[in-house]
Amino acid sequence: MRFWKAVGIASTMLAAAGPAHAHTFGASGAGFAAGLAHPFLGLDHLLAMLAVGLWAAQQQGRMRLAVPATFVAAMALGALAAVGGLGAYGIESGIAASVLVLGLLVAARARLPVPVGLALVAAFAVFHGHAHGAELPQAASVARYGLGVVLATVALHGSGWLLGDRLRERLGEAWLRAGGGMIAATGTWAWLAG
Repeated sequence: MRFWKAVGIASTMLAAAGPAHAHTFGASGAGFAAGLAHPFLGLDHLLAMLAVGLWAAQQQGRMRLAVPATFVAAMALGALAAVGGLGAYGIESGIAASVLVLGLLVAARARLPVPVGLALVAAFAVFHGHAHGAELPQAASVARYGLGVVLATVALHGSGWLLGDRLRERLGEAWLRAGGGMIAATGTWAWLAG
């Protein structure tokens, strides 16, 4: 029963997500709630966050927690860089690439050396963080909005992790890997469309 509840929640999140590239977020939202909602507003962000959780669920030992923790920390640094006025090129391409590569990591059930895996996750997180920071509404409280984004990201990572564990337990690793393949296909489409 819990498994189907998790599938229902994940399906609802995917159905509620807007089109990819939610990076046109207007200046109307400026607080915690707006920050909390932001990662759910674009399919590219949503799938990348879920893929981080799915990939973490496939890992062993310290990587199970280090993958999502590294993503959150690097995302926060990327957001602070954007808020501080540091410009960057290729943000949308980097985000699309993150969906593609993270999906492929899940599909391949990749186990990279710890420094390589964490560096890859951190690099992708910086793109996501920069996009979040660059879209910060002018009237926003950086702390409240940022806390909302961070908590939403943690929730999406946790959802992916739990979904990954449940898929593997109930239906087998092949279903989890197939989900990674679908995420990678979406990333490919976003990259080509962008």
